[in-house]
Amino acid sequence: MNKLIISPSPHVHGEFSTKRLMRDVIIALLPALLVSFYFFGLEAVKVVCVSVSSCVVFEYLIQRFLLETTPAIHDLSAIVTGLLLAFNLPSNLPCWIIVAGSLVAIGVGKMVFGGLGNNPFNPALVGRVFLLIARPVEMTTWPLPLTLVTPDATTGATPLAIIKEGLKNGLTIDEIKASSDYTFSYFETLYGQIGGSLGEISAIALLLGFGYLLVRKVITWHIPITIFLSVVIFSGTLHLINPDRFIDPVFHLLTGGMILGAVYMATDYVTSPMTHKGMIVFAAGIGIITILIRTFGSYPEGMSFAILFMNALVPLINKYMKPKLFGEIK
Repeated sequence: MNKLIISPSPHVHGEFSTKRLMRDVIIALLPALLVSFYFFGLEAVKVVCVSVSSCVVFEYLIQRFLLETTPAIHDLSAIVTGLLLAFNLPSNLPCWIIVAGSLVAIGVGKMVFGGLGNNPFNPALVGRVFLLIARPVEMTTWPLPLTLVTPDATTGATPLAIIKEGLKNGLTIDEIKASSDYTFSYFETLYGQIGGSLGEISAIALLLGFGYLLVRKVITWHIPITIFLSVVIFSGTLHLINPDRFIDPVFHLLTGGMILGAVYMATDYVTSPMTHKGMIVFAAGIGIITILIRTFGSYPEGMSFAILFMNALVPLINKYMKPKLFGEIK
């Protein structure tokens, strides 16, 4: 007797396979990956290799022996999760911590919900936030990029941390920028000469990948551009109200995980809304929450928390922002 099998949406087949979409995401991440290798050296290579390989192995083992299903590592989704997790980690992180983050990303963030297509939260961010809570010291010790002047690895604060610490000490934005700790320019944030996670140091490399994904129609503009606009409007308003306490929008756009999160993680098909209107609401929430955390929270970065929070609201957004039924008159 035939059985009726109901699977998660989408139910309409398109021209894009999962493997093709994941392959395009990997290609889009290559510029930022090469920049991280250039500035952080072999330590960056180690983090990426450990993260990707452990994600693939854990997905295979869980599907093969726990879920007892056919392993689907050929769809490249585990590789993408490993890359995105690595992009959210500092280059000096010990291997065992990376492996632990990969296990949580794949096992808890993805497989516990039934695998690809069923997870409500972005797996890489689940792994990253877990490590941030479990190992906060290692996760916030940032190596500075290697240069001809400093060929050996050194650590220092990220731009967001410098601003947060200066404001905490009662300094104004201009005083912080004039201090010895503030040693970078906005131009340096474009090509990668700043401290931070592997994948967030070069805005140009990330934007090149963004352009590629748009051309290949892997993503649409709705989520990334709405996040950028909401960040500009909200942080710009705060900056106009009090420029001594609130830094300008350009700083927020070019630092931290803003571009990485907006382009490569908030746009995840599974964890983002289905409609364009829903995407705009979802993205606006991410931008506003990120600035709220960066400005008023105790932690200097807020992109990961904002995306995960809005991931939890996606079912609600989808419920109230359904597309009009064919033939429906309203």
